[in-house]
Amino acid sequence: MKKLLLMALLMIFTTLSVTAREITFDFADGIYHIIIPHGKKIEFVSSQKLVTNAEIHKLFKATLTVNAGFFDPKNQKTISFIYNDGLLLESPIENENMVFNETIMDNWDKVGNRTEFRITSDNGILHYDIVPHNEPYKGKLIASAQAGPMLLPDLRLEEEFFIVKNKNGTVVRESASVLHKSARTLIGLKGKTVHIFIITTEHPMDIYEAQDLCKSYGLEKAMAFDGGSSTSVDFKDELHVTSTGTKTDDTGRRLKSFLIVK
Repeated sequence: MKKLLLMALLMIFTTLSVTAREITFDFADGIYHIIIPHGKKIEFVSSQKLVTNAEIHKLFKATLTVNAGFFDPKNQKTISFIYNDGLLLESPIENENMVFNETIMDNWDKVGNRTEFRITSDNGILHYDIVPHNEPYKGKLIASAQAGPMLLPDLRLEEEFFIVKNKNGTVVRESASVLHKSARTLIGLKGKTVHIFIITTEHPMDIYEAQDLCKSYGLEKAMAFDGGSSTSVDFKDELHVTSTGTKTDDTGRRLKSFLIVK
């Protein structure tokens, strides 16, 4: 009898352990909330030519695929630093449309230091973080994807050159539609779990509303990935969401870099 009881308890514990390691998501009011438990291998991938989120999802046989960094649709080159397996995959310094843009170069200390989601390893222990690109890291860099702006603990719109104000405090320049309601892809941290919000066109938000959403879930750190028409997510064979398309064509926008979990 005791042996049967021990076997039953072991089966329950095993089931709970497996469940705890699964990616979960829910949907309410036009917003998908995805939770990635600690220990899942998060990777970033890029493509030489722009491709859809669904194509990358299928190519890598991923469980989860989400759009990541900014890119230039004119020359199909990155605007964000992307690393994976400790290697530099994409660098905005190789994008001539940025290098020869006088305004960008005059503000490179801000643009080049935009926020990134970072994975490091310290003595074999994985750490997730959301920090400015130039922030030093401990241990070994595993992967990172830059975009922005940072949402938590502080919103850094001017520091990351997403808005520029004149002497009177009036906004004279805006990037990534941060002040306008839009679809958005957000990523944040709470304890050891990674939280992703896919804010669809059913409930578009400006960046302040996006920050409030992250606060309402108790996130400690958060940032935005590329949003608007780039906002995309594929989960197993169960979920395919894009911010562009129609009922007859929902392939979505072609993108440059992606977060995947296999």
